[in-house]
Amino acid sequence: IAKRVGPIHGKLVASPDYIEVHGSPGTPGELAAHQALMQGTEAWQFMDGDEILTVQPQGRFKADSATALAAAAAAGLGIAWLPDCITHEYVASGALVPIMTRYPVPPGGAYVVRPPGQHPTRKVRVLTEMLIEYFKRNTDLWGLDG
Repeated sequence: IAKRVGPIHGKLVASPDYIEVHGSPGTPGELAAHQALMQGTEAWQFMDGDEILTVQPQGRFKADSATALAAAAAAGLGIAWLPDCITHEYVASGALVPIMTRYPVPPGGAYVVRPPGQHPTRKVRVLTEMLIEYFKRNTDLWGLDG
């Protein structure tokens, strides 16, 4: 059983140095000409009004850590699609800038997943309540929608 405890919003980011050298893509289709910083071979989705556009980005740098991807983006290695909770300090300092903002990333979600059954254990209930409260408190910090 999965219980959604909060939203996760993200965006495309790149360093000012990367943008100066390579330019900034204006549309999802223009991402093919850029180096993507990815966790694997994932597809990136963007919203164009009510329509969702899917792109298969290409890049040589891959890491299984969003923190490592943010550091690589700040170092000018390419464009990363990352959650706001990872990038907010980089964006606030100017090390990363949001790009392609006309095509926002669809919001994701954070979930608590537990085995099926009528009633969750006390530990799971407490954890779920704590996470829901955490997301509510941090709505302003990360631009979450509660």
